Amino acid sequence: MLPGSSIPGMFPNMLPFAVGQFNPLVMQPQAMTQQATRHARRVYVGGLPPSANEQSVAIYFNQVMAAIGGNTAGPGDAVLNVYINHDKKFAFVEMRSVEEASNAMALDGILFEGAPVKVRRPTDYNPSLAAALGPSQPSSNLNLAAVGLTPGSAGGLEGPDRIFVGGLPYYFTEAQVRELLESFGPLRGFDLVKDRETGNSKGYAFCVYQDLNVTDIACAALNGIKMGDKTLTVRRANQGSAQPRPEQENILLQAQQQVQLQKLVYQVGALPTKVVCLTQVVTADELKDDEEYEDIMEDMRLEAGKYGNLVKVVIPRPHPSGEPVSGVGKVFLEYADVDGSTKAKTAMHGRKFGGNPVVAVFYPENKFADEDYDAAA
Repeated sequence: MLPGSSIPGMFPNMLPFAVGQFNPLVMQPQAMTQQATRHARRVYVGGLPPSANEQSVAIYFNQVMAAIGGNTAGPGDAVLNVYINHDKKFAFVEMRSVEEASNAMALDGILFEGAPVKVRRPTDYNPSLAAALGPSQPSSNLNLAAVGLTPGSAGGLEGPDRIFVGGLPYYFTEAQVRELLESFGPLRGFDLVKDRETGNSKGYAFCVYQDLNVTDIACAALNGIKMGDKTLTVRRANQGSAQPRPEQENILLQAQQQVQLQKLVYQVGALPTKVVCLTQVVTADELKDDEEYEDIMEDMRLEAGKYGNLVKVVIPRPHPSGEPVSGVGKVFLEYADVDGSTKAKTAMHGRKFGGNPVVAVFYPENKFADEDYDAAA
């Protein structure tokens, strides 16, 4: 282990892996500099496979950083240390320079041992302090194609112009959220945050526009908009909201009109169907046990049968192998007619189940018939 490379008690579940060595007597000033810049030199890597360990993560990131031309601090490896949490399947990868850490942000979504991983800034990252230490964005000259990536993915989701979009209806797909946001212009980066177990949306996202001048326009136009039973919260992620400048007012007016059109397109329950989709009713863990699953199915049949001629109940379960299964965490109720589904939606929407209010929406009949359980309602 590197002397001074880990702080006792700070990462109780993590194991340090030291990649290089140095003489603490000779390198003491550098060690102090490393401590001050560490927040800007570390990257969070999430979604690691169970087989990952400190050495394999370090070797992999050293290889891909070299492949994309991301090593800017001279010859040698970019990775200094790896702290890995095996229980939660994430790691902190410490780079030797701030610029190389920023270049590593372009690796978001890269395949590690066959699994796509998330590359993000850690929670202690301070954009204001980091701005004085080195570049905060990946270099535009990186050869991302060498590792199967394309520029402008989630690697562009850093800096003061990153937008937080909260209060999204859970049934909104990535395509719908992107279409709404792109009313103001093309995006440089976008990330709809999802639950790792179920793959369902957590109801919030981050984005960055290619034209940074529309950042405040988009925030002002979208913030407070009603979407179904939700109200959007849209602001810069790293600071309070800013008011658009006078010369932006006309663009803002046009954008707000466009948002209203999008809102009508995506309004929940505009077209009743024979299928009702319930969310926030069950969790993936509750569906793993066979007996508990059958109890849930029976309870749902009895409850849903009160409102009409119930044809079918579908509750997708997690796969024993851990493979992704569409629709886990949702309950689908198919009725013989729209009258039954309408009564069920009205009765069940907003009811508390396990302390959470149930969200009930109509679901496209063709998608249900095709067993596509991840479509937007």
